[in-house]
Amino acid sequence: MSTTPIQPRALTELESGVVTKLLSSGAAGAGEFLSQIPFVQVVATWGVGSPSVDLSVLPSAVPASGSTDGIFASGAVTDRNGAPVGEAILWVENGRLSGIEYAWYTDERPRALPEPARIEVLVR
Repeated sequence: MSTTPIQPRALTELESGVVTKLLSSGAAGAGEFLSQIPFVQVVATWGVGSPSVDLSVLPSAVPASGSTDGIFASGAVTDRNGAPVGEAILWVENGRLSGIEYAWYTDERPRALPEPARIEVLVR
């Protein structure tokens, strides 16, 4: 994965919705990560036109305790007809949200993250 740094910015409404949806499974630590959302900035994209982004949490936010690095949550993404089209993945590092990935199964790369209603959170 090659990232392209950008001027840090707040999460969009869609990005915030995807993160919130992925944290809705009730997994241990999810509430701690939810409390970081107001402190999250998008700091890089995963290439030109990619909906996947790197995140940075401001130092004033409390890190999640007992969290391991890597994938914290994921969900299957379907199209309007219910056919699988991809997967949304939430990455964490050092107790902080660190990335939103949209892995797609289609031939054409999506230009945006999926609507949260199209994500079925996978319970770990």
